Amino acid sequence: MKAPTFKLRKMNDDEEVSLQSFFGKPIMLTFWASWCPDSQKDLHMKDQFYRSIQSDQLVFLTINVTGREGEKGAGEEFINKQNYTFPVLFDEGTKTYDAYRCMGVPTTVLINKEHEVVATFGDKATFTEILKHVGHIL
Repeated sequence: MKAPTFKLRKMNDDEEVSLQSFFGKPIMLTFWASWCPDSQKDLHMKDQFYRSIQSDQLVFLTINVTGREGEKGAGEEFINKQNYTFPVLFDEGTKTYDAYRCMGVPTTVLINKEHEVVATFGDKATFTEILKHVGHIL
């Protein structure tokens, strides 16, 4: 399936980030919510991974699903408290989350250079499983 396009606001500034701006580059998207223990564990491992990769190898984006948060601003507060360095985008409501047919959080989506979704991992996937598939899109 072709990756659904989006234009989402980036945390810490009002810049909008669009999927089209990364055409020709492999992408890892992670949809998450701050209250979810699986998301918390996943983001911790993803932050370590993000710090170890070169940004020209893989576009790494996390998307806070604001429509799944209990309180406005909870996602931003969580990220700031954890001192994560990866890019965070905000899906206002669940529009992008729904477009990618996510069934829960966290959900990781791998997109190849042609912007085709090649793998989707739900909340029960291990980080090791996800990493095995990253090599297929690089």
